[in-house]
Amino acid sequence: MWSLTDQSRSADLRADVDADNGVLWLTLNRPKAGNAITAGQREELIAWMAEATADPDIRAVVLTGAGDRHFCTGADLAAGNGDSSADNGSERTPGSIARAISGGAQRLISAVLDCEKPVIAAVNGTAAGIGCHLAFACDLVIAAESAKFVEVFVRRGLVVDGGGAYLLTRLVGPQMAKKLIYFGDDVPVAEAHRIGLVSEVVPAEKLTDVASEWATRLASGPTIALALGKQLINRALDVDRATAFAEEAWAAEINMTSADGQEGLRAFVERRSPVFRGR
Repeated sequence: MWSLTDQSRSADLRADVDADNGVLWLTLNRPKAGNAITAGQREELIAWMAEATADPDIRAVVLTGAGDRHFCTGADLAAGNGDSSADNGSERTPGSIARAISGGAQRLISAVLDCEKPVIAAVNGTAAGIGCHLAFACDLVIAAESAKFVEVFVRRGLVVDGGGAYLLTRLVGPQMAKKLIYFGDDVPVAEAHRIGLVSEVVPAEKLTDVASEWATRLASGPTIALALGKQLINRALDVDRATAFAEEAWAAEINMTSADGQEGLRAFVERRSPVFRGR
């Protein structure tokens, strides 16, 4: 059961679960504000990622933005998010900015990275600042032909935050990450796809259909195997070979105790297509 849908939630984040295929759709719903993220939206997104992990009936997640212009234009600084290192002129205690970032934007990015279900970003328009990082933290990124990505921090005199350096270095390497972060130029979707920031580029009118197709396919897959694979990939650049191989062996051990793991083997022996149930 999807408990969060039974509670009174902000209209700024739409959450819809397709009960037929177990796909959770999360839509940033502030198109007039460029879908900039407020603190309330951030907390709801974090809660939904935890819900998706815990609920076996949610088997894939799609994250997108309302409208056709903006995916997410960053943190809504006017709303007092406290996610960036901008100084609003008020007196701050030592460490307050670091605490705000670690407790805000970094928690959001970690929630997406740590979600045990596949998360797809359906980027319908401009992604800027933390909006870029929100997309890059997802497992797969499908972008409309009209989309673009902007590491906007340097334009405002700010150091990149919200996990940007961590994500970009792993996705495109240190040299390209520095170029993106140092200059803050608009990156058209074709270039984003070429350098490895985007999985697939599609016409804007097909974005929802392709995202739905991918999510449905993932939701029908072996959920536990996908979760373990996600964890291994996310850890791959942080550990040495011996640790990576040991974790891989234990992941295989855990997977083979799952119902889907056993079903996959039975289906192979019986020469039929497997039916995975996410258990």
